[in-house]
Amino acid sequence: MTQTNILIIEDDRKLAEIYSVALQSVGFETKVVNDGRKVFEALSDELPAIIILDLHLPHVSGLDILQQLQADERFKDTRIIVATADARAGDMLRDTADLILLKPVSIEQLIGLARRLTQPE
Repeated sequence: MTQTNILIIEDDRKLAEIYSVALQSVGFETKVVNDGRKVFEALSDELPAIIILDLHLPHVSGLDILQQLQADERFKDTRIIVATADARAGDMLRDTADLILLKPVSIEQLIGLARRLTQPE
């Protein structure tokens, strides 16, 4: 498998590390951002194939980040997975994000979805 960049935007450092290690174990290249203010700085020099986005972040909400990503033409081919424990928010965003994951997320589920999103169509 060719390496695929995945940006993990998650303020729970332990959970972000679990996501990162699991995805790296099957060949993905990952980068973690724990603070909503640092997302676009991290994106300034690379365009990830997938973004895993927590909705509840410090300083900038995941919803605001999602809207900015979707308004920016550079990210039109980036797949966005919203990860949230808030089922109601997840339902509201079903037509907005590529996938919604309700926490807790199993590692197998996350790996399977990342693989599915990076398969050629």
